Amino acid sequence: MSNDAIVLLKEDHQEVRRVFTDFENAGENAEVTKGKLVDKMIELLTAHTYIENEVMYPRVRELLPDLEDDVLESYEEHHVADVLVVELAAMKPSDERFDAKTTVLIENVRHHMDEEEQEWFPKVREGLGRKALQEIGDELIAAKKKAPKRPSQPSALKKTIDAVIS
Repeated sequence: MSNDAIVLLKEDHQEVRRVFTDFENAGENAEVTKGKLVDKMIELLTAHTYIENEVMYPRVRELLPDLEDDVLESYEEHHVADVLVVELAAMKPSDERFDAKTTVLIENVRHHMDEEEQEWFPKVREGLGRKALQEIGDELIAAKKKAPKRPSQPSALKKTIDAVIS
């Protein structure tokens, strides 16, 4: 298993994309299946956002100040996803706007992941190099072990909001 930070984050992205595709392919009347898939999305996105906000973004801000604007945009994109996740966590699959809200979440997160992978990660890899990315990867692995899985765990959303505000 690689401990390269970018490889680890891309692996998370792949897992999230699979759940998104499963949701989209579930069919119109698959409320039980969609409910389980959204629960999985919430878990994956809450943990992923946590490790990026707590480890990756602060370290990149520290080591590559030229990428400050990219990091701030990523915090904002995470904030939008967090709001949707919190709302979805409080909904039932039978709610009128459940599918629509999930679709908006999927579209926003796909855009964010594509932008990270195509634009931001190459800049980070070039700026940091292998050793630094492995060190950050080790920090990501440690953070993931303690990462919240649900937005109801106060630290997840509060830390995200605090990071964006500060």
